Amino acid sequence: MQFPESWLRSFCNPALTTQQLADTLTMGGFEVEELRPVAPPFSQVVVGRILSAEPHPNADRLRVCQVDVGQGALLNIVCGAPNARAGIKVPTALVGAELPPGDDGQPFKIKLGKLRGIESQGMLCSARELKLSDDHGGLLELPLDVPVGQDIRQALNLDDAVFTLKLTPNLGHVLSVYGVARE
Repeated sequence: MQFPESWLRSFCNPALTTQQLADTLTMGGFEVEELRPVAPPFSQVVVGRILSAEPHPNADRLRVCQVDVGQGALLNIVCGAPNARAGIKVPTALVGAELPPGDDGQPFKIKLGKLRGIESQGMLCSARELKLSDDHGGLLELPLDVPVGQDIRQALNLDDAVFTLKLTPNLGHVLSVYGVARE
């Protein structure tokens, strides 16, 4: 069974660290098979709202987006995602951001650049680029009530941990987070 630490702590919140909580569960008969973070480390990714998405003058599949990230000035970001449109909120990697490592094992650093002659001041991110899922169909669309400029790790509670418990057949009463909390 898998569940995030925050769910368990919503029912009972002992004054224990994450590792101490995992050790306590194991000693209580609920073997913690795995304890992992919800998301890999990355920095300087904030909530951005796309205010406009115009076709790129020199490319068919690119759009030039004006993005508000809560810094006063709008960012000009070139994006190739099919769902890039005005009015949505998306994760926005600022210049200087480090995204999760790629296939080479090195973090991906965001720099100021030009795409087909248009300056791009950051990157709009999909869930796959942040290593949150394998979905690469477009940008990760966020709820509209998330504040612009908020760190994405805080907005999506990505600093949480996921517990994986190995349960035996005689522990049917703990097949829910509430049951684990009660124990």
